[in-house]
Amino acid sequence: MTILGLGLMGTALAEALLAAGHPVTVWNRTPSKAAPLVARGATQAATVREAIEASPLTVSCVLDYETQHALLTPAAGALHGRTLVSLTNGTPAQARATESWAHALGASYLDGGIMAVPEQIATPEAFLFYSGASDPFEAHRSTLATFGAPKYLGQDVGLASLYDLALLSAMDMMFAGFFHAVAVATSDKDTTASSFTPHVAAWLQSMIGMLPPMAADIDSVGPPDYEQTMDLVVAAAENMGAAAREAGVDASHFDRTVAALKARMAAGETTYTAPGAVRQLRVAAAE
Repeated sequence: MTILGLGLMGTALAEALLAAGHPVTVWNRTPSKAAPLVARGATQAATVREAIEASPLTVSCVLDYETQHALLTPAAGALHGRTLVSLTNGTPAQARATESWAHALGASYLDGGIMAVPEQIATPEAFLFYSGASDPFEAHRSTLATFGAPKYLGQDVGLASLYDLALLSAMDMMFAGFFHAVAVATSDKDTTASSFTPHVAAWLQSMIGMLPPMAADIDSVGPPDYEQTMDLVVAAAENMGAAAREAGVDASHFDRTVAALKARMAAGETTYTAPGAVRQLRVAAAE
């Protein structure tokens, strides 16, 4: 296999392949980054074309799709008859455009999303999404499994990046909530982030159990099982905002939340449900 891009993640992918005994060719814009991998048995290519020509399967793991396209375009002819897998973070639209470009060159294409940090590659915690034509996925499944559990989503090539970015958004908002909670709690002079965080972890872990029933409510055409009165949710959001301001912490998130909830109440909504929350996100995006 060929790995294009030796940042932290690209290096972790190459190391996993070498540890599993796969022949590996690597290329990086800064050649010196390949030295540790070469010392472990990797072959360093001088050019992107040379790297692609060395293997039937090339994995691209670079900064973004613009960088990827700029690197691959001069060597595009070498992709004919080979498989390109993009593990570069991007959007569904970018994945679809890249698939069309690759197919026009006579290449197979898979788009992927890595649901792991570099240190988790090749561990049981790592899994990767793949989407695109099933034939190249099945042909290379065992090799791709070296990185982590491969989860094939289907022939719509945009699904891997859609799921990837959706999960990353959940992580981003979780961390934002954690940082906010710590900022509020540590306004108490005797509270430290380390002493408070076990409470955050325990609380969030218990709340994870609510996700499946909420998902069932979202998918259901009947009345939801989980609901709260809208006035109770508004009062809680107002109190969270007030506590943040008293602690000297930015409360703008809760101000926006309260405004949106009150607008829904003014429109006649009396209960807060998971389907209603998802619907409101779509309505707000369309406004």
